[in-house]
Amino acid sequence: MKKSIIALLIAVPLAMTLSGCVIKINDDGMDHGFVGDNEDRTYKNRKKIAKIQLGTSFMDIQEQLGVSDFSETYADGDNTVRVLYYRTQRKHKDGLTTKDECTFLQFINGQLVETGNGGDYSKIDKVIVN
Repeated sequence: MKKSIIALLIAVPLAMTLSGCVIKINDDGMDHGFVGDNEDRTYKNRKKIAKIQLGTSFMDIQEQLGVSDFSETYADGDNTVRVLYYRTQRKHKDGLTTKDECTFLQFINGQLVETGNGGDYSKIDKVIVN
């Protein structure tokens, strides 16, 4: 009984002093917050998309930009059309990505044929010229 009382007398004050501790490890000044990551990602996407040339292959784009925020694939006659959307701007402060905050990249049969504002893309308006 004496041993358990002595252990409590030692453990309780130690636990009380540690209950409010926060350990922060310096990460070379990198901001890893949600907003910081999204703003950094939009800038990186804009920078990479600005260097892309029409005719670049689908595989090369995915290798450069990674997974898109949205994607669509559909057939138009004998052609396969793929549209990738990458976030390149922030319009809404809700933390969610919408197509109007993206740049679209349209591929026909695996080759980049067009880019533009994601909110403006509509497959109904697109006419494929062979």
